[in-house]
Amino acid sequence: MIAATPFAGKNVGVLGLARSGIAVARALMDGGAKVVAWDDNEKARENAAAAGVPLIHAQSWDYTALSSVVLSPGIPLTHPKPHEVVVAAQRAKVEVIGDIEVFFRTIKAAKAASPKPANGNGYRHANGNGAHAATAPIICITGTNGKSTTTQLIGHILSRCGFDAQIGGNIGRAVFDLGAPRENTVYVLETSSYQLDLTAGLKPDVAVFTNITTDHLDRHGTMANYVAAKRKIFAGQGAGDLAIVGVDDTWSAETCMMLRMRGGIEVVPVSVGQVIGGGMYAIGGHLYDGTVASAQEVADVKLIPTLPGAHNWQNAAMAYAACKRFVRDPKAIIRAMASFEGLNHRMEQVGSIGKVRFVNDSKATNADAAAKALICYDGIYWIVGGKAKDGGIGGLSALFPRITKAYLIGDATEAFAKTLDGRVPFEKCGTLENAVKRAAADAALSPLPHPVVLLSPACASFDQFRDFEDRGDHFRRYAQALGARKPQEATAA
Repeated sequence: MIAATPFAGKNVGVLGLARSGIAVARALMDGGAKVVAWDDNEKARENAAAAGVPLIHAQSWDYTALSSVVLSPGIPLTHPKPHEVVVAAQRAKVEVIGDIEVFFRTIKAAKAASPKPANGNGYRHANGNGAHAATAPIICITGTNGKSTTTQLIGHILSRCGFDAQIGGNIGRAVFDLGAPRENTVYVLETSSYQLDLTAGLKPDVAVFTNITTDHLDRHGTMANYVAAKRKIFAGQGAGDLAIVGVDDTWSAETCMMLRMRGGIEVVPVSVGQVIGGGMYAIGGHLYDGTVASAQEVADVKLIPTLPGAHNWQNAAMAYAACKRFVRDPKAIIRAMASFEGLNHRMEQVGSIGKVRFVNDSKATNADAAAKALICYDGIYWIVGGKAKDGGIGGLSALFPRITKAYLIGDATEAFAKTLDGRVPFEKCGTLENAVKRAAADAALSPLPHPVVLLSPACASFDQFRDFEDRGDHFRRYAQALGARKPQEATAA
């Protein structure tokens, strides 16, 4: 664990004691801060107490004595209305921040206190690979879709190329559960709009902005607010920093233009389907590096089975651009990329029973994300539903011909049934377990050579599950209970 020393001797309140809340509370305590913490959930409080975190109900905090309140990103900052703790903190003129902000201040302090590398280069040793412990470069990734795959892919490439790639943030491990910086450490952090809203001092060495589509309006109020939160990833960047920006949607293209007009940082645009001067682009699955004097093809991403579809070509282009700053040999980047095993819950190949394949795409929590999976398969037995997002699934109508039958679950059942009525055969299944059984039985009778039972819900999971990971884990277990196995598992058995 990394000690949050910049808060030494200060009084800090921590609200929200899930994984990241407990981690930041302990880091603050280890760094010498005096912490008071609270969570309305009893189980969370029990876990925090077991970790040695002092608990005091937030209504009893002396806000005049606090220097900061560290807020869990899941607790409303502005919409639909600020949490009462946020209101109390603002009234007392106490800053409200998140664990990512605490992390950045901590790493900044560590960099200031450490000697610079002898070669004067914060990113490479003399041999061309390696990040000096004094610099501990930070790569941050955000966007509506693709950020988790891009985060994991960057971390995988850097690890394969000899770096101590510490992957966390909004995916996997909380930032303060990551290892302390050492020789060759690079931090690779997925950052959500919720986290960025709580991070005023963000200054990543590399910032990756995948794309923007409508999402999280219940939290941000308007699309403009949502985009503004995402753009905070670039706010602190300056000379020597790198911004990698998708340009295939209007909001992202405008973001790229704004950054280029601002100047002072290196900007690499990324596109799928159009040639981009000075950027990275993919045409028909072929990845081109246009940042060099003469654009050159660097890989055929279609040959990487864990990166199917145009959306993954974008992820690959962004990962390549980010890793180029640390790895001089382009071939080493591509070799590492080819060994990527994929992201759990994102078009994850769970296994098969006979000709029927089971694909876990639980991370598709909105229609745009689900579209990325639907376009990759034919003969789809689609499990869809949950807590619906704004816009529903009407925007997926062009992909309905790929769907043999839909299996509706959760709160969105009736609304989705109206959308699909007369266009796609469907069955109201209620639970995920029932949907998996019904879809598997129907797919087994399909005349198609490779029917797919696809969980791509286009919805949040909170009506029936703890989170999308919990939903995906249940799907995997239900499929395996029916006999689904990956080829290597079947051989081992």
